[in-house]
Amino acid sequence: MDKTGLFLGGAIGAAIVLALVVVLFISPSESLKPNIIANNDYSINTVEKISSFSKNLSLIEIFEKSEPGVVRVNVQRGVSEESIGGIGSGFVFDKKGHIITNEHVVKGATKVVVTFLDGRSYNAEIIGIDEYTDVAVIKVNVDLALLQPLFIGDSSNLKVGEQIAAIGNPFGLSGSMTSGIVSQLGRLLPSSGSGYSIPDVIQTDAAINPGNSGGPLLNMRGEIVGINTAIQSDTGSNTGVGFSIPSQTVAKIVPTLIEKGEYKHPWMGISGRDIDPDMAKVLKLKDAVGFLVITVVDDSPASKAGLIGSDKTIEVDGVSYQVGGDIILSVDEKEVRKIDDILIYLQRAKSIGDEMILEVLRDGRTTNISIILDERPNGN
Repeated sequence: MDKTGLFLGGAIGAAIVLALVVVLFISPSESLKPNIIANNDYSINTVEKISSFSKNLSLIEIFEKSEPGVVRVNVQRGVSEESIGGIGSGFVFDKKGHIITNEHVVKGATKVVVTFLDGRSYNAEIIGIDEYTDVAVIKVNVDLALLQPLFIGDSSNLKVGEQIAAIGNPFGLSGSMTSGIVSQLGRLLPSSGSGYSIPDVIQTDAAINPGNSGGPLLNMRGEIVGINTAIQSDTGSNTGVGFSIPSQTVAKIVPTLIEKGEYKHPWMGISGRDIDPDMAKVLKLKDAVGFLVITVVDDSPASKAGLIGSDKTIEVDGVSYQVGGDIILSVDEKEVRKIDDILIYLQRAKSIGDEMILEVLRDGRTTNISIILDERPNGN
């Protein structure tokens, strides 16, 4: 039984245990303007913005509006009829036949078949995948009339308690809709097998089950605000805790996946721990805020910038604490209370080659350190 209770909510028969690793090697994503992307006439490097829908829709209207753009994704892994397969979901991104789904849905697939609302199926080509955000783009060559792109909204406008809906193919039951609320924002979700984590993830209580992966999470205006990707469960089935990759991340990653087949993420090259009350007491800090750098990777951006990791261990009341490392208090003048604040900022605002100013506490004094983000190495 999975010890963490965290399962990918995608391909049936292929539940993958995720190990939560707190590391600071996370991807970027620029914040969207308060408009949605008109991706029905999408072209590389040019994304037209149109006004966001202002009218809330009923669940019936959301389903009728969105269902034609949601597809079923069947995969085969291997070349024989006995090969392992799976079922996931996806949605139409543009009139060129690009479809967005999860990376774990199509990972290792030798054959991908997309089925539309009317039951017609087509072989799909994998265009690009990004395991670090669990986003993939596949493509079908079909009649334009069959392609009904869905609109991507701005996930940064979501509020906890806001109503949302999910559409997908749980357990292969095509075109299923569930509804709920946004349970929390800014969650940290491990990506499968990469050793890195996906920040800024949406938590929802809308029922998400195996087969839902890659399907859209929609707000009450019918805009996509996330891609359903995982559930937390002891059984592998819905228990009211599901996770979706935010549309901000999708809007940043997908155009590059279409153009280049991959997305290169920035990297700092440090790992560590949040400052909790016990650690604050040990370090004689006034407040339990900030991120303690424990390890600095050799030849990483952090190493080149001169960040210092923990160099000794002390024991207090029978508990060992690693100390001596820099404590990050802010990034680009944005307060750091815990690691999530750094990760979300990197995800939304930073890219390879960008400079980032860190305010760190070192030997009782604060200092500013400039770091230039480099390309992330393979995390496997």
